[in-house]
Amino acid sequence: MLRLVLAAAWAALVAPTLAAEVQARMVLATLPLAGFQYHAGRQVWNQLRVGDVLTLEREPDNPHDPRAVRVSWRGEMLGYVPRAGNETVARLLDQGVRLSGRITHLQPGRSHWARVQFEVVIEP
Repeated sequence: MLRLVLAAAWAALVAPTLAAEVQARMVLATLPLAGFQYHAGRQVWNQLRVGDVLTLEREPDNPHDPRAVRVSWRGEMLGYVPRAGNETVARLLDQGVRLSGRITHLQPGRSHWARVQFEVVIEP
């Protein structure tokens, strides 16, 4: 949680000039995937691999959360950036900063919150 608070403070200070200055990928946060059980996760589970790239897309008109950030894999919706961690990610996307995701951990089992962990990456 402290990492997200620090990331939010950092993003508020430097995000306006970030897109022009980033020369290498930088990990902004590592998060669990929210809503995995409600989307295509079950159908594509056996195809997912650690290191796979994820697409992050804003959903400002989402009726449940105006800061919603959709997470997709190869065009299949897997879930969302968790509400507790989506403010900074949404703000950066809204400002035109290029972000992507990358799967860092896959855990078979019953806990949907522990099944997929991913990092949010600031792209150069």
